[in-house]
Amino acid sequence: MVADSFFGDLEQFHAGDDMGPRLGVVVGGSLSKGLTVKIDRAQPVENFAVGRYVVAKTDSGKRFFCMVTDVALDNTNPAIQADPPDISNRFLREVHIGTTVFGKVNIQPMLMIDDQAEAGPKPVKTIPGHFTDVHTATAGDVESVFGADDAHHFPVGSPLELETTSVNLNLDRLVQRSVGVFGKSGTGKSFFTRLLLAGVIQRKKAVTLIFDMHNDYGYTASDEQYGNTPGLNQLFPNQVVIAALDPEQARRRNTPVELDVKISYTAIEPEDLAMLKETMTLSDAMIDACFTLHKRWHEQWVSRLIKLTEDDRLDLEENTNLYEGTVKSLQRRVQRFERWGFLVEEAAEDSIQHIMNLLQQGKSVVLEFGKYGNSLDAYILVANYITRRIHSQYVEQMELAQGKKSDEPRQLMITVEEAHKFLDPSIASQTIFGIIARELRKYNVTLLVVDQRPSGIDEEVMSQIGTRITALLDNERDINAVLNGVSGGHSLREVLARLDTQQQAIIMGHAVPMPVVIQTRDYNTLAKQIMDEQRSAPRRPPERGSRRIE
Repeated sequence: MVADSFFGDLEQFHAGDDMGPRLGVVVGGSLSKGLTVKIDRAQPVENFAVGRYVVAKTDSGKRFFCMVTDVALDNTNPAIQADPPDISNRFLREVHIGTTVFGKVNIQPMLMIDDQAEAGPKPVKTIPGHFTDVHTATAGDVESVFGADDAHHFPVGSPLELETTSVNLNLDRLVQRSVGVFGKSGTGKSFFTRLLLAGVIQRKKAVTLIFDMHNDYGYTASDEQYGNTPGLNQLFPNQVVIAALDPEQARRRNTPVELDVKISYTAIEPEDLAMLKETMTLSDAMIDACFTLHKRWHEQWVSRLIKLTEDDRLDLEENTNLYEGTVKSLQRRVQRFERWGFLVEEAAEDSIQHIMNLLQQGKSVVLEFGKYGNSLDAYILVANYITRRIHSQYVEQMELAQGKKSDEPRQLMITVEEAHKFLDPSIASQTIFGIIARELRKYNVTLLVVDQRPSGIDEEVMSQIGTRITALLDNERDINAVLNGVSGGHSLREVLARLDTQQQAIIMGHAVPMPVVIQTRDYNTLAKQIMDEQRSAPRRPPERGSRRIE
């Protein structure tokens, strides 16, 4: 530049071999509101994007790992705004830039690393002083915070402007508590969920039960950019089993189905229909009628309600206080069960017990809904029914184990989409999903909830979600729901609102030491890598006891 020939390139220097280029100096701020940094003259303001990482290093050897949360322009003389100088004179323009006019950024300190101590990153409880140098975060800085790619850490993406550096999730901490993947429609929630699940399965941190509403996780997955991409079963054929409510459609898609799931009418309980109150437009009187019918007819209550013979009608009239109109209205709604092929009068074999056996063997299960994925009623009924039984068995096994780690059931992560339908404030306290979210790891069962409306999830449940992975949200209520309870949430609001529409997300909570904005890892590259490893690995004989149910 012209000015450099007069003043020299004074700003472009390194503080040391372990530090990135200097960006500016701290000129103000506070712990609660963040720091204000005056940008060096040689640094273009347009290079500072919200979500970028910088490091403020003090003379005492303390490094403050910070995130850019806002970018602004400022000046030393307000008259410049009313009467700008003649910038056609390039020399005059360079004189003004960095002196009378300059850029500044707000940065939020997230962690502190003391180079003089052996302890790792610590929460920020103070701030660096005036004129502390601020530098670009290096790959070494990122690794010192997020750990290396190893048996316990899984790379999920790279920080903004550090494309060759990985952000690694701590998988041990990830599966200990429930996880939420949020974002508006089309932002890649399913894409990131597949990535997370691949990491959990590959590193054997938990078994997973995935309620696959739109066939996004099993054998193949649909991707807007690449078309069909390998699903989890292709990546881990010995570790992931596909079960199907609609096996005919699955096999038309050349999906290797191991289990055809059938549910008997006798297994349905009134609590399952109570979950369908909103989607099936069931009144309170109809829900009460379900409990009355179950008490009167026991396991046969659904079958008898669907058929409702004259003898049954007289039996209800003589022995219950149910109104005939209520019963008939309930019957019309329950009769839609006859259109669902996975519901049968009497199942020949207990499909749900078979799923639980697979989970106990260390195999993850993808339950594909096929054509029933378009029916929210079917999805809610099946997910609630299966999860209720699994939770009951896990509670029993944990109590029998009596603290013996070797006898405890495997860590299980249940993946459910449209989570707000199960965790709505009006029903979350009664649903099995609400119970699991609140109990956390007490019974070795956690949730991975995927939703585009986090504001529809009960606040108490949201407070128990340990790790939140959030793509772009533009609804104020949804943003508030995601950031509620997050340390420094007010400073992350602008970052969250300015994410790209795809392949960017902010991760907060238990699995990362600090909030991080990432460019998500390419799933297809990961899939190719895993499949190449599968081909080169020696083939294992099928495990004893495994079989296919037709």
